[in-house]
Amino acid sequence: MKKELQVFLTAIMFFTRIPCPKWVDHNPEYLSKSAKYFSLVGIIVGCIGALVFYGFSLVFSTEIALLLSMVTTIYITGAFHEDGFADVCDGFGGGWSKEKILLIMKDSRLGTYGVSGLILILAIKFSALREVPFQFIPITIISGHSLSRFIATTLIYTHPYVRDTEDSKAKPAAKSITINMLLISAVFGIVPLFFFYKPLIFLTIIPCYLTKVYLGTKFKKWLGGQTGDCAGAVQQLSEVVFYLSVIALWKFI
Repeated sequence: MKKELQVFLTAIMFFTRIPCPKWVDHNPEYLSKSAKYFSLVGIIVGCIGALVFYGFSLVFSTEIALLLSMVTTIYITGAFHEDGFADVCDGFGGGWSKEKILLIMKDSRLGTYGVSGLILILAIKFSALREVPFQFIPITIISGHSLSRFIATTLIYTHPYVRDTEDSKAKPAAKSITINMLLISAVFGIVPLFFFYKPLIFLTIIPCYLTKVYLGTKFKKWLGGQTGDCAGAVQQLSEVVFYLSVIALWKFI
């Protein structure tokens, strides 16, 4: 039990800025198993974002509350996945070979493609959440964070890790996972959807997974697999696709 707790806390420490006990570190053994709690971390981050939204909505407009919620979740995660998405935008926007793409993605500097991608994806997130009925915004935020992280976990499961460098801090978490780890991630990723009390909401899983299939095909073609940045890009885009799917389905649910 203590070992499993350490694996979970390692996931918290790696994927967020939430303080953890001093005895938790970046042990590769625990980090390699932490991906199974990726979706649970999403629930935690989503719950914090939902609470911030609800709290500020009592004082400010829905728009301001949403922006403050987004700021909070980005801060809590250290923009971990946004950074990966931006790196992928830069890499695939400016690179024309595997080596060049990986080199650009590893560069800490942010390019035009990355800046444009971040601005647009954050704008779409905000606009989409604004279209969701007010009473469902909190559970939509929670579900978006959890489901998108499960979808990102499927990329790690289906695509091999391709970076050759051993100094990548994301390598243990992004290298490989077992089917049992994937199933655990699936449970945590899908559970929040039940709180919509609308069976049709589960249809949103389809476009989210198709997003991963499309990106995974692109990653396989150009890189031969995936990196931590690729998983971050899948998380960000599938989160946006989930919000858009909720809006599209709302006419029927």
